[in-house]
Amino acid sequence: MKIPVTLSVYIGKHFVIGVGVVFSVLVGLILLFDSVEMIRRAYSKDVPFAIILEMVIMKAPTLIQEIMPFTILLGGILAFTRLTKTSELVVARAAGISVWQFLLPAIAIAFVLGIFIMTIFNPLAATMLSRFEQVEAKYLHGNTSMLAVSSSGLWLRQKNGVDGGKTVIHALRVSNEDMTLFDVTIFIFGQNNSFIKRIDAESAQLQDGYWDISGATLTILGMPATHEASHRLPTDLSANQIQESFAAPETLSFWELPGFIKDLKEAGFSALRHSLYWHSVLVIPFLLSAMVFFAAAFSFRPPRQGRVGAMMAGGILAGFLVKFLSDIVSAVGLSGSIPIVLAAWAPVGISILLGTALMLHLEDG
Repeated sequence: MKIPVTLSVYIGKHFVIGVGVVFSVLVGLILLFDSVEMIRRAYSKDVPFAIILEMVIMKAPTLIQEIMPFTILLGGILAFTRLTKTSELVVARAAGISVWQFLLPAIAIAFVLGIFIMTIFNPLAATMLSRFEQVEAKYLHGNTSMLAVSSSGLWLRQKNGVDGGKTVIHALRVSNEDMTLFDVTIFIFGQNNSFIKRIDAESAQLQDGYWDISGATLTILGMPATHEASHRLPTDLSANQIQESFAAPETLSFWELPGFIKDLKEAGFSALRHSLYWHSVLVIPFLLSAMVFFAAAFSFRPPRQGRVGAMMAGGILAGFLVKFLSDIVSAVGLSGSIPIVLAAWAPVGISILLGTALMLHLEDG
């Protein structure tokens, strides 16, 4: 039997209202707690309140994206519990509507919402988070990113260490194992960005406190070029600092990540973290659909069977278990023990299968 359009709209309306209520409450709590935390961090930095408010707003979309699975789960529980308590589900099933047909409008809404988050909301959140990190670095950390990766290679920026100037390092590729740069060009600037000298080299290996440069050609302003088999350039950088200076995957949109991942691999760096994040965004529509299954499985018990509160608590616990499982599998994926695709998709696949099994048990019962 085909589910009537009117019933589909009715179920979809209740689902949207439930999700909207939960979304409003969770966003309000996020803004409140994030504002308190930002004020605490900025208390000793003399940061204007307008800047604090801007940082809270810029960070909010990323936090909203993270809580959407719980929003769908709790909103679905709220909507389905109401329909169950008013016996509307019982009436629909008595009319020949199966549980699967009853859930179809909610699943469709969750899936479409997931596609919207993946394709439109995620790029917006990434742009705003990137702006947040720039403002945070300026007002709270006092520095900005020292590393940039592009199709032309990678660029590093460090302090000169002599007269307060800057040193800019460009390399076509890098060996991530021993942090050796190849086809290196180094520009050294003094105060007020005045050019001091340029170094062209075959390679530069990061050591403790200096770059060990091999096959260096030094060009100093107003003097002929000189060649040195080995040259040392002081640095305050470490391998960990360089690795941590990559643009966080959350600051890159779903559409930008494949190109950035390609540039990382061509430069010689590991792209596991960015690849995992890209797949975690790609899987959002299916994850939200899985949350609908859990919401239904823990909300469709008739009131006369009792323990409705316990079932709702079980649904919430199931959502946290899915999150916990995702974090564990992601950590294993980042270690390289399992493929990234498996690390991103396995928790969602398990959730869908488990939710389907629960629904089959409910339908048969």
